[in-house]
Amino acid sequence: MVKFTRSLPIIVMLAAVAGLAGPQLANAAQSRQHGDNLLIHRVQQENGMNLPSRGLSMSQVEKTWGTPQRKLSPRGGDTHKHPQINRWEYSNFIVYFEHSHVIHSVLNTPAGNNTNPAAVN
Repeated sequence: MVKFTRSLPIIVMLAAVAGLAGPQLANAAQSRQHGDNLLIHRVQQENGMNLPSRGLSMSQVEKTWGTPQRKLSPRGGDTHKHPQINRWEYSNFIVYFEHSHVIHSVLNTPAGNNTNPAAVN
């Protein structure tokens, strides 16, 4: 004979939640794998393109790739730990500068989260 205690309803609720969470966890893992594949594809695509490389100056970038479509407002620069970051947007990529030198270039793709960098605060 089963003796009912206060903990029995908690155990039943936990079992129910675990049963419902199984499919959600599987979907989350599948979604993450898809996201990882997109990121890997994007990095491979970036590596195959002629993007501005780390260390180039703003004048070198402009000389090689032309005038950007937009020069976004600089961010940071308030302390030594937060240097000024400038962003230039070209039709296919965005170049990030620390002060006046390239630190990173990324594709401007709908799959990325940089489709509207002006909206990022």
